[in-house]
Amino acid sequence: MQYRVQEGQVLDIALQSEAAAGSEIVLNEVLLVGGEQTVVGAPLVAGAQVTVKVVGLVQDDKIVVFRYKSKKRYRRRTGHRQDLTRVQVTKIEVGTESRAQAVASA
Repeated sequence: MQYRVQEGQVLDIALQSEAAAGSEIVLNEVLLVGGEQTVVGAPLVAGAQVTVKVVGLVQDDKIVVFRYKSKKRYRRRTGHRQDLTRVQVTKIEVGTESRAQAVASA
C-alpha cells in the first residue's frame, strides 16, 4: 500500500509481524519525496528511506460479511477485524546524491 507521511505523524499500516512495540522499521521503497525540491522516483527514489517507530498492534474497525440465498432460508453473518501495526514516523531521509541527480535531470 502507499501512504503519504510527514515526520511525527502516527498512522496504521499493514501488519508487520516481526516488529515489536518500541522497535524501529526502515521503509526504503519511497516513490516521491516532497518539500522545497520535489523528487519523483522512476519507480523508486534512490537512497530515500523512511524510519518509523512501532507504537503497537491494533485492529481495524469490524466489517460485517452477510451471505444469503433468496427463497432458501440461508443466512450467514460473520465479521472480520484486520490486524494493523500503529507506527510513528521519526525520520525521512533522502540521499544527497539522489536529490542532486533528480534536480539536475528535471
